[in-house]
Amino acid sequence: MAAWYEEAVFYHIYPIGMTGASRENREEQVVHRFELLGGWLPHVAELGCTAIYIGPLFESTTHGYDTRDYKMVDRRLGDNQDFAEFVKKAHDLDIKVVVDGVFNHTGREFFAFRDIQKNRESSPYCSWYKGINFGWNNPYNDGFGYEAWRNCFELVNLNLQNPEVRNYLLDVIDFWIDTFDIDGIRLDCADCLDFYFMEEMRRRTGEKKKDFWLMGEVIHGDYSRYIQDGQKMLHSVTNYELHKGLYSGHNDHNYFEIAHTIRREFDENGGIYKGMKLYSFVDNHDVDRIMSKLNQKDHIYPVYTLLYTLPGIPSLYYGSEWGIEGKKEGSNDDPLRPALTMEDLEKEKDSPIMEWVKKLGEIHKKFSRCLAYGRYRELLLTNRQYAFARFTEEQGLLTAVNNDEQEAEMYIPVPFSDKTYVDLETGEEAAVENGKLHVSVKAAGSLFLEIR
Repeated sequence: MAAWYEEAVFYHIYPIGMTGASRENREEQVVHRFELLGGWLPHVAELGCTAIYIGPLFESTTHGYDTRDYKMVDRRLGDNQDFAEFVKKAHDLDIKVVVDGVFNHTGREFFAFRDIQKNRESSPYCSWYKGINFGWNNPYNDGFGYEAWRNCFELVNLNLQNPEVRNYLLDVIDFWIDTFDIDGIRLDCADCLDFYFMEEMRRRTGEKKKDFWLMGEVIHGDYSRYIQDGQKMLHSVTNYELHKGLYSGHNDHNYFEIAHTIRREFDENGGIYKGMKLYSFVDNHDVDRIMSKLNQKDHIYPVYTLLYTLPGIPSLYYGSEWGIEGKKEGSNDDPLRPALTMEDLEKEKDSPIMEWVKKLGEIHKKFSRCLAYGRYRELLLTNRQYAFARFTEEQGLLTAVNNDEQEAEMYIPVPFSDKTYVDLETGEEAAVENGKLHVSVKAAGSLFLEIR
């Protein structure tokens, strides 16, 4: 039986931002905001998304990645019962829930670090962190030094070579599965984590929940190192290489960049990630919104078409279905993580971008088998036009996109001479002339033909 995550479409939520919670956790009492988040679930389902990646959720001090308490939901969002109810509501709508796992570092208010501050060399937790040195100092003037993530000294790097630390974090994962019935974890800074820790995590979570999904945030390098044979470590990692190609390939009117990335990664004759299911996205809580990156805003339509139909597990970042904009301001990520409400959604019910995303959700659901497991075959490629087929023995979809400012006449070689090709929009069979499909694709448009 196929795993749920291989055919999933994700909706990505940064909850502290979406709910308008304070960026600094000074709350003495719990603020119950999960009711607001739960109100989004019908919208997520209507978009055709089958899974939510939500996080960070651990009790933290500021942005969510400086953990105070791994077994408490951040009080700015609610309490543990609130989140358990949120997961149940999602499950009732057949939506899986994946959370952020921040296991490379903790915040300075985590109990182990506070114990070191208090007891110094006598603390039993000195070996829980990397680089603890009582002959040094740090920017907070604690009277000792430590290794910090990218020299951000509010984030103290854990020592995952210490079995006590690994066991503690594995117990945390058990707690989240047992308490909330989560379906997976997105590993923050997976490229910083020790491989054998991820291997232990894979074994442990697989024993707890057979179809539990592990996805890692990896920006550079060889993604296959983290997925390996699909049995030892992670199931998927973030595909930043394709993310870059999807916007720059449109900005430069250069579909060769995108096609080259797909060939390099997934070509059936030597693609380096052939058979692997990478996590695809066009924006997220760490990078500028896609609409702020596109030189021509109408390119949002073919960008989303490619996100949903090229190899990969597609993910939609909250609010981008409306085409909202947002750019980093130096090191400030707040513009990428705005507060949005259901009232905002009601105002934008007729958003053409949202309607396009809904249509793509319907297409992905109908063609989930070939889009998740099908082979990829490039059929036509120019700077401004691109066509390819995704197919299994039972199902096939031909996709064509056009980044030109004018309608394009395309002559697409048929992948199979014994098949028919039916336009999903009109229901009409496309004519084949001399082994090619003659079709018109509007400016910044997309065309879908079902292969029968």
